[in-house]
Amino acid sequence: MELINLEDVKKFTGVPVEIFIQDEQAGDQAASVKKTIKKVQYCPDHTHIRFYFDDFYFLAVPLTSKINESDEMWSAFDVDSGLTYQLKKVQVF
Repeated sequence: MELINLEDVKKFTGVPVEIFIQDEQAGDQAASVKKTIKKVQYCPDHTHIRFYFDDFYFLAVPLTSKINESDEMWSAFDVDSGLTYQLKKVQVF
């Protein structure tokens, strides 16, 4: 299985996004949050990719997740946990 490519998600750096996390049955879903991605990098052991919101807080997504992406949206489905992580660019007016 191909791992998440860091270069593919760097397009979200500095961009306001809305973040959704949903379980496999679409039952439990945390409230979406709007954040700006400050930086994207691999975790030290290269098992996850980290989307940093500041110098401390980040969202970690397993590198083995199945990816679906477009110019405006990126989502990753983690088979092991059954979670889907979605980043959607937010229109700023």
